[in-house]
Amino acid sequence: MEAFAGYPDALYRALGHPVTWIGRLIAALDRGLNRGSSALCRAMGVLALVVLLAAVGAAALVLTILAGLAGAQAGLVILALLCASLPAQRSLHDHVAAVARALRDEGLPGGRRAVSMIVGRDPETLDEAAICRAAIESLSENFSDGIVAPALWIGLGGLPGGALYKAVNTADSMIGHRTPRHEAFGWAAARLDDLVNLPASRLTAGLIVAAAGLHALRGSSRPSPRRALAAVRRDARRHRSPNAGWPEAAMAGALGLALAGPRVYGGRVVEDAWMGDGRAEAGPADIERALALYRTACLLLWLLALTAAGLGFLLV
Repeated sequence: MEAFAGYPDALYRALGHPVTWIGRLIAALDRGLNRGSSALCRAMGVLALVVLLAAVGAAALVLTILAGLAGAQAGLVILALLCASLPAQRSLHDHVAAVARALRDEGLPGGRRAVSMIVGRDPETLDEAAICRAAIESLSENFSDGIVAPALWIGLGGLPGGALYKAVNTADSMIGHRTPRHEAFGWAAARLDDLVNLPASRLTAGLIVAAAGLHALRGSSRPSPRRALAAVRRDARRHRSPNAGWPEAAMAGALGLALAGPRVYGGRVVEDAWMGDGRAEAGPADIERALALYRTACLLLWLLALTAAGLGFLLV
């Protein structure tokens, strides 16, 4: 449902989005608690995370109970609509596709503008190949923490599970940075985000490898599941993130690319290992190949969810 409809613009303009609501609470906690010595800031960061999770978990639990009061079938529909706001299949696809389209239609300035919507690195330092690599890296990493992880935690814990995951992930994106302001205060959010994303990042890599296998059977641009699996085994743990390397390595190997590597954030060069041993010269066509793999991997995720639901139904 979310992949086909996304999050309606009219609803966003009228009510916002759960992530924006969570973000406002995180910003308020940051303003109110992020002060003092490094040790105190770290303790306040733990407290902020506890408050955030308690508020989001309580709200999601209340909504689940209220949905249940509507009856089994109506409650299921209500919960499905609420849960559909948590993954971002449609939005991620559209934002990444916009990078390839902007490069083709507007050249380098358009590509830099489009990619700046989805990555934090300095766009003016990027040539066409770096823009395309950045878009594919964002697609790979966000497939894990923006789609597979919410689906996994919804499957395990219903709406509260998905909402709590989204709270942790949003906190990491807002305060989990190694900057003077957030190095200590965001420590707990960053560490918890690493932990809750461990299973999803490994599952995402498997989905990309499987999708590459299906595409190879069809002969479409000949992505390689063998190279994808080899890249995951060789490179995933070399990434500075304990999770991002898994989907990035899988995508790089499948497409015959080299992703990640040194990048520039805020004028500072961040050294990172290369994922994959292919070519670094990526183009708009490679973004489109990555999107095709992504769509197939999403289908595999749906099938996996349906299978799990069917098994659950039989066990109950």
